[in-house]
Amino acid sequence: MSTSSTNVSSEHSNRVVLVGNPNVGKTTLFNCLTGLRMKTANFPGTTLDILSGKLSLPSGERDLLDLPGLYALDSANAEERVALDAILNNDSEKPALIILILDATNLVRNLFFAAQVLRLGIPTVIALNMVDLAKNSGVHINYESLESHLSAPVIPLVARKNTGIEQLIDRCETVLSENTAPALPKLLVSTENPDNNMLYTWAESVYESSVEHENATLGRKTEMADKFFTHPIGGLLAFMSVLFVVFYLIFSFAGIPMDFIDGTMGSFGEWVGSKLPEGLFQQLIVDGVIAGVGGVLIFLPQICILFFCLSLLEDTGYLARAACVMDKHLRRVGLPGKAFVPMLAAHACAIPGIMAARTIEDRQDRLTTIMVLPLLTCSARLPVYAMITALLFPASAAKGAALFTGAYLLGIIAAMGMAFLFRKTLLKGDMQPMMLELPNYKVPSFKTAFLTAYERGKIFVRKAGTVILAISIVLWALMTFPQAPVPSEEFIQDIPINGTQVVQQPQSELSYSFAAKMGKGLEPIIEPLGFDWRIGVGIVASFAAREVVVSALSVIFGVEGDGDDTSVLLDRLKEAKRPDGSPLFTFASSCSLLVFYVLAMQCLPTQAVTKRETGSWKWAIFQLGYMTVLAYTASLVTYQTLVALGMG
Repeated sequence: MSTSSTNVSSEHSNRVVLVGNPNVGKTTLFNCLTGLRMKTANFPGTTLDILSGKLSLPSGERDLLDLPGLYALDSANAEERVALDAILNNDSEKPALIILILDATNLVRNLFFAAQVLRLGIPTVIALNMVDLAKNSGVHINYESLESHLSAPVIPLVARKNTGIEQLIDRCETVLSENTAPALPKLLVSTENPDNNMLYTWAESVYESSVEHENATLGRKTEMADKFFTHPIGGLLAFMSVLFVVFYLIFSFAGIPMDFIDGTMGSFGEWVGSKLPEGLFQQLIVDGVIAGVGGVLIFLPQICILFFCLSLLEDTGYLARAACVMDKHLRRVGLPGKAFVPMLAAHACAIPGIMAARTIEDRQDRLTTIMVLPLLTCSARLPVYAMITALLFPASAAKGAALFTGAYLLGIIAAMGMAFLFRKTLLKGDMQPMMLELPNYKVPSFKTAFLTAYERGKIFVRKAGTVILAISIVLWALMTFPQAPVPSEEFIQDIPINGTQVVQQPQSELSYSFAAKMGKGLEPIIEPLGFDWRIGVGIVASFAAREVVVSALSVIFGVEGDGDDTSVLLDRLKEAKRPDGSPLFTFASSCSLLVFYVLAMQCLPTQAVTKRETGSWKWAIFQLGYMTVLAYTASLVTYQTLVALGMG
C-alpha cells in the first residue's frame, strides 16, 4: 500500500501546524496542547486570524499554529490561500510537523482531506478525535489497519476529555526526531495530480478496510434531533428559547462577581484618593482613570458568561442547526445563506464579521451583508445593555433576560429589514445557495468554553486599559477645563415643583467645561429622544467604541452630586435629575437609549474596515448615515410613544 519514507530537511523550522476539517474538535485539541499560552494574530498579507501557541515537547518548545478549518486544500478562499501557501508551501521554512486531526465519526470525508495533506510530503501525525462517540454509536475502527493505509502514526483521542493527549505528544516527539515524511500510498504518488474522484475512491477503500459497523445509532439519533432543531417553526422557537436561557444565566450568575468588581474598584479609588494630595491630579486619577475604567470593567463577568455559553453551544453542534433555521429566513429578506457565518461572527464584533463576508463570492450579496452586519448586537453593546437593564429591572433576572433578548431580536429584525430594502433598491441581484455541513451532536468541552471566555475577557480588559482609559482621561479634561472662577450662589437654583421647593446642587465647574458646551449644543437635537446634554456627551464620546458611553457616564456623573466617589454608577444614574427636578433616566428615556444603541453605528473602527472591504469611503459613509437616521427615528418613536402611554 505504500512507498518508502523520505527524509525531510526542516532543521531550521520550529513550527508545528494543526490542520483539519471544520467541526472536528481542532480548537479543543489546540487548547489541550497549548493551555492558556495562546494568542490570535492577523497573518501577514491578510486579515485572517491565526491562533498560535507554544507546544511543550520533551526536546523543547515548538510554535503551534492552528490553521482555518478546510474541507480541501484547494477550497480555500483568497486569504486562506495566502496563509496556506506561506505556511505549508514555503520551501525556506516548511513546518517541521503537521498534526492532522480527523473525526472518527465521519472518516470518509476526513480521509479525502487527509489524502491532500499527506501529499505535501511533510512529517505528519494523525490525531483521530471523538473515538468515544464512534465507539458508542457502533463504529469499530482498526487503528493498526488505518495507520498502515495512511503510512503515518494514528493516535486515538478524545480531546474534550484530554484523553490521548500525552500519547499524541510522545508520538510527535518521535516523528520530529526521525524527521521523515509519511510513505505515501501508491495511489497518491502514482498520479501527479489525482482528481477528486480518485481521492474519494481511495478514501472509501481505506474506510472499508479499517472500519466496521455494528448497529450504528449515531446517525439515527442525530436525524431524530434534527427533525425538531431544524424545523421551520420548532427550530425557530428553540433558537429563541436558547437565547433567553443564555441571557437568564448571564443575569443570574454575574451578580456576585459584578458586586465584587464594583466594591473593589470603589475601595481602590477611595484608597488612591487618600494617598494623593487634593488637587487636579487626584481628580484625574480617581474621577477620570479609576471611575472611567471601573465603570466598564464591572460588566466583564456578563461578557465572559456570554462567550462561555456561545462556545458550549457551538461545541455541541447546535449553532450549525441554528444556521440552517436562519438560512430559510435570511433568503426571504434577500440575504445569502453564506451570510449567516459573518452574522454569527458579528455578534462578537462587527469587524471580524465584515472581514468574514469575503467568503461571499457575489458582490451584491457581499455588500448587502456588510451594510447590515453592524446592526447585530456585538459584545461592545453588552455593557450598555447591562447598564440599562440594571436601571430598569435590578431585581428580576427574568425581566432582564427578556429585555436582553428583545435587544438582540431588534438588531436581527432591523438587519433583515434593511437587507430586504437594499435588495429591492440599491443592491438588486440573485442569491447564492448555502452549503453547510451539520456536525454530529456531542458533549461540549468546558475547558474550551472557559478558554474562549478567558480570551474574550482579556481582549475586553485590554481595550479598557487602552482605548477606554485614554478616552476617560480626555473626557475628564473636557469636563474639568476651563475651570469656574469661584462657585457662587447664582449657580444654586430653587425651583418649585408641585408646591415643593427643590434645591439644585451647585454645578458651576461642570457648567463651565468644554464638555458642557459641546453637550448643550447637541441638546436641542437629542432632547426629543429623552436625552439631556450629559447623555449627549456620552454619545459623542462613544463613537470611538460603543462601550465608552458607560465609561463616559461614569466620569460625568462621578464629578457631580455629593462627591462620594465610592457610589456606584447605577445609583448616580437613578439619582440624576433634569433642571425641573424630574428623573433623567425614566422608563421611557432608558428604553429610548437602549433602542438608540441597538441601532446606531457608534464605532469608527468598523467604518474603517467597511471602507477597506468595499474599496470606497462612500459605502462607509452611507452605512454611518443610514444607521444614524434609523437609530434616531426609532429612539424618537420609542420615547414619544411611551410618554404618550404614560410610561415616561
